[in-house]
Amino acid sequence: MSVTLLRHPAVRYLMLGGLLAAAGALTLALTQAQAQAAEPGTAELYAEHCASCHGTDRLGAMGPALLPENLARLKQADAARVILNGRPATQMPAFAETLSAESAQALAQFIYQPPAEPPRWAEPEILASHLLPHPAGSLPDEPVFEADMLNLFLVVEIGDHHVTVLDGDTMTPVTRFASRYALHGGPKYSPDGRYVYFGSRDGWITKYDLYNLRVVAEVRAGINMRNIAVSADGNYVLAANYLPHSLVLFDATNLGLMKVIDVTGENGTSSRVSAVYTAPPRGSFIAALKDLPEAWEITVRQGRPEVRVMATGTYLDDFFFDPGYQHLIGAARDGKHGLVIDLDSGKTIADLPLPGMPHLGSGITWDYRGRRVMATPHFRTGAVSIIDMDNWEVIKTLQTEGPGFFMRSHENSRYAWVDVFFGPNSDKVHVIDKQTLEIVKTLQPAPGKVSAHVEFDRYGEKLLLSVWDDDGAVIAYDANTLEELKRLPMNKPSGKYNVWNKIRYEEGTSH
Repeated sequence: MSVTLLRHPAVRYLMLGGLLAAAGALTLALTQAQAQAAEPGTAELYAEHCASCHGTDRLGAMGPALLPENLARLKQADAARVILNGRPATQMPAFAETLSAESAQALAQFIYQPPAEPPRWAEPEILASHLLPHPAGSLPDEPVFEADMLNLFLVVEIGDHHVTVLDGDTMTPVTRFASRYALHGGPKYSPDGRYVYFGSRDGWITKYDLYNLRVVAEVRAGINMRNIAVSADGNYVLAANYLPHSLVLFDATNLGLMKVIDVTGENGTSSRVSAVYTAPPRGSFIAALKDLPEAWEITVRQGRPEVRVMATGTYLDDFFFDPGYQHLIGAARDGKHGLVIDLDSGKTIADLPLPGMPHLGSGITWDYRGRRVMATPHFRTGAVSIIDMDNWEVIKTLQTEGPGFFMRSHENSRYAWVDVFFGPNSDKVHVIDKQTLEIVKTLQPAPGKVSAHVEFDRYGEKLLLSVWDDDGAVIAYDANTLEELKRLPMNKPSGKYNVWNKIRYEEGTSH
């Protein structure tokens, strides 16, 4: 049977989860220091108009946390406009009829101030936030709709915080449901592809059942979360936090808390976590740290995490692995080079000359004339670096029309696609021939609107590209002819993630 487009009842869980999180969070009143730093009466305005949704301590409740770390992508002037005008298709109301422009500006200034004391989010708060609307085993084990379940796409629409489930064969929506605020990083799948795990910027992990199209479990792992990873055996979920400085381990079955790992070096320095990924052949997780020149390997044995520290000599921002997971390739935060670390020895074996801040989290690999090469776009320069993975030398630098963010391909496709996400040419995307290492076509799918993030279907025959705009779309292309097949209107679609490519660790997509 087919399923029509419908609004998922997850909204009530968002509300309930927020209220429970608020109850479990610190209930400190706004401190005198905060009140004095704000405009006179601002603390009272916040308490009257904002605290019921965002928490008295600004750690979040029904609405997201309002702390500087959580508001990094929202300018203060834009925050004042959101206060006055609300956010369409969300629970954020407009206050223009009850607040003056001056009051809205004062509130915006207030929420960008750090708390007088670092907020706490530890085991009691995590446990209090746990929601389990459908415990494991309580829902049917057969899909409620007909489709190739391994060729589904999940499209994250950040414009109004929704996710669309898309049939990859027909490129038609199956359902659309409300997500947590500001999903961050790619969702992760269980090994069989039935479940998907989302991580939000303000710390929520959501487990969603693709067979039954329902949220089955949620928990808040932190206040500001970087990303999550699911172990290769599907038993564990590990969350990487900016705030607090922690890694948090959960049982993947019902998102039950197992362990909070404080991220502190031997010298006592506490650190944010830049990113965490699973390393399937090693049966472990690998995490890079923002404030310590270290990478950690976390192995779970008999339900207990064990940490192995690898010195990196520099601070890593993001990373990916070679196909055999023998090496970690990391981007140094200084934006001038990358490192290759042998994961067995923990030693740095190569230094990569990659000026321009490579986005290695978007790196891909392929076979080129009998050699394995990797390629990565750069945040700060209009270039794609192509590197021989045998000797770790840059064999070619392709000049692009601006700095890029996402690069994608598929082992069955002769082409790699890279966007020009930053700068005046962000409405363009380049197509690279993987055997000639040349740009063979430049597309401009929607002039004046950002084009970004390609993802192929499981066969490498079709692909999707996002028009990153509130009045945007996902566009389906023929992967061989490069011809447009279909456009589906969507609200600022960002990432699109194919089940098969993710669970099989396809060489052309991020892991």
